[in-house]
Amino acid sequence: MSSALTDLFPLPIVQAPMAGGVSVPQLAAAVAEAGGLGFLAAGYKTADGMYQEIKQLRGLTGRPFGVNLFMPQPDYAEPAAVDVYAHQLAGEAAWYETELGDPDSGRDDGYDAKLAVLLDNPVPVVSFHFGVPSRDVLDALRRVGTLTLVTATTPDEARAVERAGADGVIVQGAEAGGHQGTHQDIPENDRSAIGLLSLLGQIREAVGLPLVAAGGIMRGSQIAAVLAAGASAAQLGTAFLATPESGAHAVHKQALTNPLFVRTELTRAFSGRPARGLVNRFMREHGPYAPAAYPEIHHLTSPVRKAAAKAGDAQGMALWAGQGHRMARELPAGQLVEVLAAELDAARTALSSGGAG
Repeated sequence: MSSALTDLFPLPIVQAPMAGGVSVPQLAAAVAEAGGLGFLAAGYKTADGMYQEIKQLRGLTGRPFGVNLFMPQPDYAEPAAVDVYAHQLAGEAAWYETELGDPDSGRDDGYDAKLAVLLDNPVPVVSFHFGVPSRDVLDALRRVGTLTLVTATTPDEARAVERAGADGVIVQGAEAGGHQGTHQDIPENDRSAIGLLSLLGQIREAVGLPLVAAGGIMRGSQIAAVLAAGASAAQLGTAFLATPESGAHAVHKQALTNPLFVRTELTRAFSGRPARGLVNRFMREHGPYAPAAYPEIHHLTSPVRKAAAKAGDAQGMALWAGQGHRMARELPAGQLVEVLAAELDAARTALSSGGAG
């Protein structure tokens, strides 16, 4: 299984699927052409929107790539808590001259329709976030030649991924930017996220599947470290966020290295689920009061976030970023892959010769 996955791309570098318009076909194609595995993010898109991006990507590269799906969410939310939070956000909507979104805009992210597209038009790899697909789904994808990966944030989650029959586990450490891919959204666990190297060691001993390490990785030397710790490849998101091919807003890209934004935190402020981003005014003011209500809060805050982006106001945007964000490099994506590969080779050489990397 490990070779089936890594044989798809010559370099052990995976570009993380970043939803919200960041992981566009141009980015995935540039990474794939440079020898990594590019990914499209189907989250928050329609099934047809996903299909159109797949067609566009295939027109840009003949190399393997992946598509990421969000799992449908069970009904955890208390409507009263969402109403209270909406009342709190009324001032934000007024400030940005917009309306709050409808929290009841859908919970399944078009999951079944997207699966139907991916079974009719198979892609090399499909990954899943926010839970584990059924064995029937994973078997159906396998029958059409698609390899499957599922995010896990604990050893127990990784065991569930293995039991379901996936081909590999994306081991997501606490350092990762964007949403934590926890299988269940339990507020009591918000402060118990495990760091990548510790989590990688625990999951390596828990399951026999190939592992893709994710969380705070920005340099080739860090890729070497997770490979030495048992991963088959490393998944990088924030590192590719600042590239010109990335679909991230210019304000978001600039914020990664702006001295004004010195740290990241996990917050529910923007979506109702724990996600790591640069600490800004919106997060400070609303994070402590945001309920565990995903995707209701995501839908609720979406117009505000879009209006803040349109106004160029970083203080009202969801500035998703991993803990290594200050190490971001504004290089073209293909060149960044080449630099990472050179750094990886140098680190491996240093390790094999007993020197310092």
